[in-house]
Amino acid sequence: MPLRRVAVLGGSDPAARAEHFDAASELGRLLVEQGISVALEGSPEGPAGALATSLEAANGRLLRVARHELGLQADGFVALPGGPATLEELLDICLDASIPGGKPCGLLNTADYFTELLKTVSDGVVERFVRETQRGRLSVQRDPAELLRAIADFRPPETRRQSL
Repeated sequence: MPLRRVAVLGGSDPAARAEHFDAASELGRLLVEQGISVALEGSPEGPAGALATSLEAANGRLLRVARHELGLQADGFVALPGGPATLEELLDICLDASIPGGKPCGLLNTADYFTELLKTVSDGVVERFVRETQRGRLSVQRDPAELLRAIADFRPPETRRQSL
């Protein structure tokens, strides 16, 4: 199923490093180029605000929604660097075993911001608290273009082996 709208999580701290703002702006530009609209919860600040500004400047589509509506309004999810709650929320969405196939989830790992925290997910797979198919739903990239390509090309992990 093609991506028509992604929900963007996190990235709301106005004191974030400039490279997080730059990556979010680039992601916004790329989303507009590909005709993908964005569902964003609340009033954006920080990198999320930069993404929203980039979208609006390029006449992209931005839908502001309540947090509980994000999953209903999106074909996929992208998390910008943000606090621990950002990663927790994305993992709740991506690793939910009750959602067959799930929706594509992407984590923009600018400046390796999430690298250390992601070790917990890898350890969860090794310790069998997280299934490999659940972890396979999450694409992690440092570059906005690569992240968008990864979530646009997403195929549920459960179907990858069947097609080999």
